[in-house]
Amino acid sequence: MALLLMFVIPAGLISFCALVGYGLGTLGRVGLRRADRQRWLRSSAALLGAVAAALYTWGLLHIAGSVLDAEDGGTDSSPLRPCRTPGQWERALSVVDYTVDYLPLRFVCETKDGGNYAAESVPGYVNPAVLGFALATAVSLGAAAFKSERPGGSGPAV
Repeated sequence: MALLLMFVIPAGLISFCALVGYGLGTLGRVGLRRADRQRWLRSSAALLGAVAAALYTWGLLHIAGSVLDAEDGGTDSSPLRPCRTPGQWERALSVVDYTVDYLPLRFVCETKDGGNYAAESVPGYVNPAVLGFALATAVSLGAAAFKSERPGGSGPAV
């Protein structure tokens, strides 16, 4: 689990930097005022994708902290610290293991009776925001692709 996180977190950071570089570089090459609509759409898609990558990586950092907390043995390690929910101590006492779900991003506590529940490790805004920015990225990419496939795609939209 921790090994996968060691690769995914840097990949998210690299993706963020690459998308910001592409988005700003694409506009910077021709200038803001001389950029056509397709260039604006591609740049917007890259910047929206960068925000989605940054938010997802932010959630991964929270998951990584929970994994480190769960793997830490010693005093006060049972029940697993990330699985302790205020006011629901009895549920935490039946936790035997954990898993990580990457879509949606969450730390899942597994109980003795075969059930499970999501711990409150990832902030509540992360998954909806990642979904929203990913959809906005897809719409911008789709609009840029539609614009480029039209006859005379560089002309004004009708």
